Amino acid sequence: MSEHWQKILKDIWGITAGISPLDGEYDLNFMVEGTPGYVLKVMRTGCVAEFVDMQCRAIAHLASARANIPVPGVVQTIDGRLFAQAPDEAGQVRIVWLLEKAAGIPYARFRPHTPDLARQLGQHLGAMDKALARFAHPGLTRDFKWNLTQGGWIAAELDVVVDTARRGLLTDIVKEFTALKPALKALPQTAIHNDVNDYNILVTGRVSDVPRITGIIDFGDMCAGPRIYDLAIAGAYLALDHDDPETMLAALVAGYHAAYPLDPAEVDMIWPLLRMRLAVSLVISTQMAAQKPDDPYVVVSQAPAWRFLETHQINPGTIGPRLRAACGLSVTDAAPRIMAWLDAERGKFAPLIGEALDDAPMGSLSVEASTTPQNPFHITAKEAATAGAEYHRTAPVWLGYYCEPRLIYTESFFRLGPWKASDRRTVHIAVDVFAEAETQLYAPLAGTVEFAGYRDANLDYGGLVILRHETPQGDGFYTIYGHLAKASAEALQVGQGVAKGEAFARLGVPAENGHWSPHVHFQLALSLDGYGDNLPGVAAPDLLGLWTGLCPNPAALLNLPDAKTRYQPVNREDVLKERREHFGANLRLTYDQPVMLMRGWKHHLFDEWGRPYLDAYNNVPHVGHAHPRIQAVAADQLKRINSNTRYLHPAQTEFAEKILSKLPDPLSVCFFVNSGTEANELALRLARAHTGGKDMITPDHGYHGNTTGVIDISAYKFNAKGGVGQPDWVQLIEVADDYRGSFGRDDQDRAEKFAALTDTALDNITKCGGKLAGFIAETYPSVGGQIIPPKGYLAGVYRRIRAAGGVCIADEVQTGLGRLGEYYFGFEEQGVVPDIVVMGKPIGNGHPLGVLVTTHEIADSFAQGPEYFSTFGGSTLSCRIGKEVLDIVDDEGLMENARIMGGKLLAGLRDCEREFDVVGDVRGMGLFIGVELISDDNTRAPGTEIAAYVKNRMRDVRILLGSEGPHDNVLKIRPPLTIDEEGCEMILHSLKQVLQEVTIRQGMG
Repeated sequence: MSEHWQKILKDIWGITAGISPLDGEYDLNFMVEGTPGYVLKVMRTGCVAEFVDMQCRAIAHLASARANIPVPGVVQTIDGRLFAQAPDEAGQVRIVWLLEKAAGIPYARFRPHTPDLARQLGQHLGAMDKALARFAHPGLTRDFKWNLTQGGWIAAELDVVVDTARRGLLTDIVKEFTALKPALKALPQTAIHNDVNDYNILVTGRVSDVPRITGIIDFGDMCAGPRIYDLAIAGAYLALDHDDPETMLAALVAGYHAAYPLDPAEVDMIWPLLRMRLAVSLVISTQMAAQKPDDPYVVVSQAPAWRFLETHQINPGTIGPRLRAACGLSVTDAAPRIMAWLDAERGKFAPLIGEALDDAPMGSLSVEASTTPQNPFHITAKEAATAGAEYHRTAPVWLGYYCEPRLIYTESFFRLGPWKASDRRTVHIAVDVFAEAETQLYAPLAGTVEFAGYRDANLDYGGLVILRHETPQGDGFYTIYGHLAKASAEALQVGQGVAKGEAFARLGVPAENGHWSPHVHFQLALSLDGYGDNLPGVAAPDLLGLWTGLCPNPAALLNLPDAKTRYQPVNREDVLKERREHFGANLRLTYDQPVMLMRGWKHHLFDEWGRPYLDAYNNVPHVGHAHPRIQAVAADQLKRINSNTRYLHPAQTEFAEKILSKLPDPLSVCFFVNSGTEANELALRLARAHTGGKDMITPDHGYHGNTTGVIDISAYKFNAKGGVGQPDWVQLIEVADDYRGSFGRDDQDRAEKFAALTDTALDNITKCGGKLAGFIAETYPSVGGQIIPPKGYLAGVYRRIRAAGGVCIADEVQTGLGRLGEYYFGFEEQGVVPDIVVMGKPIGNGHPLGVLVTTHEIADSFAQGPEYFSTFGGSTLSCRIGKEVLDIVDDEGLMENARIMGGKLLAGLRDCEREFDVVGDVRGMGLFIGVELISDDNTRAPGTEIAAYVKNRMRDVRILLGSEGPHDNVLKIRPPLTIDEEGCEMILHSLKQVLQEVTIRQGMG
């Protein structure tokens, strides 16, 4: 068959090329090989010329619109026609036409499906519909099953759906559609594509590129209809099987509106039309499945369509307002009138608590300003009942901000996903009035009781009252009062009238108001649709466009200016701008879209809006962010004294004894300093004082700090772009990397062979007339790529160094203090005892602290020189914090947790290594883990761009990872030792999804 159509291609278009068949429901389609590439379309027998002429002319019209609409053009025949006729192999005449090939793969197969892609599609779709509004053709008037205007035909065919519940669902959808028909008929009927489904949208973008919509194809279902059909149809397929269908719809509609503005009434139609399109698709596919039970093509989207319609992922009461908000339109038609009336009446409403609130101070419970609760995943009863107590002590009545992000909402019903780091509702969309329990409330204006009752769940409303009001123009709205006394709320009856200024409820005590500090949650709502008396009082940060529209600032009803009660969060862009002005350009930020972090707890972090992140990167908070024991110790010691090692204090010796209890003999002398950098700087001095030499040997791409002395032994820095280069007294040896290095894991002698490379370095020192001071290495090289040297490597190196008169220094900043799970220090796994051990940032859990431990012999040599003193090293505060960190590791079993959780992570990551070609190597021990990414499984070419993509995509899904290695292609996973099973599962689940994206995008060519 292909040979026949190859000849037709040459005869009609003058193109000689190979062709291969593509999928198609009715017609034949062939891919024409070569550059630029084409698609040959061979229409089914009996296809009328008007149908093809309509498509060709519509495509040509779009090209002439010069709107950069990604529609592949029609290739004219040799004699200038848009299409031609040719016999098939059986001699039957078929219409044939040729299209340019659009780059990319179908949206259905591309990953990830992001709001940015949806927005792009909306913009292109809007531009396309705007251009098609000026296109006319007699073929647009069509009677066929996929014409949504005629979609009511399925009402008579619903018996094909056997399941009673499903048939009832489709019946309801048809009824909703039928009610829309008069409004749809009144809309302009223009040319529409009518089938922008996920297989008719093409996307391109490798991991190093921003994904782009590159094609809208297949105009075979074109017809005349309201433009809103195109938007609803595309939205249906973007929503299917997406974790956040509402966000995708909102992005699609916002993009369309930007290109071709929508009326509010049109926006309100999108949701019922979307459901109707899926209903039509399900009926057709069910009919065809009965006729062709062995053809999977006809039911390709049936399962996800049923899942979408049956799982109620979208609240029908708020989807219209949300789509309106995405377009910058008022969330309801009445909203502008209601807000104008409230503003005009500001100052005339009855005082809510019987007194003016003009002088009441504002108090903040925000992520930025408040440390309540200490654990952002669990607020204690005492914390809830005393929230804002510091404000109440100075003012009997104070106010809580509208639109303020808070971490006090910790119950599971505030969480919007399966993980602790999933989205959660944090933003308060009301104004709080804090006052004494039993304070009387008065109605700001006349209304009727819409709801009155009691919510007994912890952190819920307790007593709750909703009043309905009307403006003089007849527009209804609601005021909501939460955290009331149970009896006062239950005393009201639905429908009961409440006069302006009438006392109608009282503030509850914590035991009956949801366990909160006494206050009223005062909220304005323009609609209760979709929620009724369960309207949220707290919103997710990314949905504020919707919720600030539905529940505006109620300040007017309190006779206050909006500016007083509206919270003004710190602006991330302002902070970024000021940072760029006041800090050096080489002080880098992590991630393409930097995060601004305000709070931490264990292995989670929170940004300025309360969005949680799983911290799988930062090893500084060794025992977890914001550990209460460290807070207590620091606060206690700062109440006492913070002196230094010029004075005696038991905290110093207690800290030393704790450290030494973890170390083997003869390591017995401690030096306390401010950082790992200072400790390594001191290690150089000790080595030189003891040996009389200067020269150092160190593995390539190592890092030991940022002062001049240790940068000179840190190849990661001195060989970097703009670095000072290798000093003549430093000898580099190859990192003992048995994945990418000179000796692989199949070499049983690789440890000794890597160690023997030290001989060359020693020879070079001798040849240059130098003298060896020592050898320094990160026990497991971290910036070198999370390397685990082969067992016995350090023993071979240390033997050679000591034989040459040098000192062996183990930099355990990254690997010490139980992180490895099996071993407290990395050198223990290697079976060696260093002469000097350096510990850094993790030992202070964020407090600036470093420790060096050495032998008496080396310490005595150093003591022959000038006095050594570090002003803040060994301060009483530092010593108490350092000891507390080590105690916590022991008391909370964190070393054992590192072993168990590290084992779980490594097992899951090795599954990824087997599944994904881009994962070249997984290595690690405990919670010191590296995942090396490659772009070619045969050559092991470093996957630098892949690592950058993965790191940033993991940040998108709220997991913080780093990347390291000479090629910056090794994912660095080293969370606080508190990480739990859920955190490990989230990392593995999310990483697998991101690696699937990489596989798809790398395969795009």
